[in-house]
Amino acid sequence: MGVKDLSESELAVLNEQVVSCERCARLREYCREIGEKKRRAYLGWEYWAKPVPSFGPAGARVLLLGLAPGAHGSNRTGRPFTGDGSGGFLYPLLYEAGFASQPAAVSREDGMRLVDVRITSVVRCAPPGNKPLLDELANCAPYLDAEVAAMRRLRVIVCLGRVAFDGFVAHLVRTGQITKRRELLFGHGVEYQLSDGRWLLGCYHPSLQNTNTGKLTAPMMLRVFTRARELAGLSD
Repeated sequence: MGVKDLSESELAVLNEQVVSCERCARLREYCREIGEKKRRAYLGWEYWAKPVPSFGPAGARVLLLGLAPGAHGSNRTGRPFTGDGSGGFLYPLLYEAGFASQPAAVSREDGMRLVDVRITSVVRCAPPGNKPLLDELANCAPYLDAEVAAMRRLRVIVCLGRVAFDGFVAHLVRTGQITKRRELLFGHGVEYQLSDGRWLLGCYHPSLQNTNTGKLTAPMMLRVFTRARELAGLSD
């Protein structure tokens, strides 16, 4: 079995473990409740209502790290950033940057394929108010550690928002790559080269709060994705 095959096998098993996870009673109860009550626009949907697995190839050189699934987005569709306003902003830019096969992401069966990028989050269940508790972040942390370890070709990590950025810095501390946070501070467009040569990038989260107010614009996010391609050695 080759390295790529091994990575695919490891990440497939990890996704299965994520989907069956019941570590956080508050989050599991909330996701199931949302899936039963539903939003009026989605009454005909059978909500996923489980922890959301990562999406994208095992051999990706870029990892896109978000906060958590949206209650009526990923918690409904079962795929990161699929079916809500954040995804509606994100996927067309991934497509424009050459990371996605199509601009629209509506369901797990829409034919979307990712190229050289994998998407996950620091918390795999939708949290009330989009605010996971510290113990919930800690419960999900081993999944991020295992994900990064299995991505043998990973070169660039793009963190969408401060919580995702802090979550990855915590991963670096947990895995002994740094001893403390030091100068790793979140900001849109920040770049840090890590001790192993990989790159950590910061980007504002594509939440409606950020995109509707102009805090994050399409050109701003596209520049981050273009830079990620350059640092990952994917530029033409």
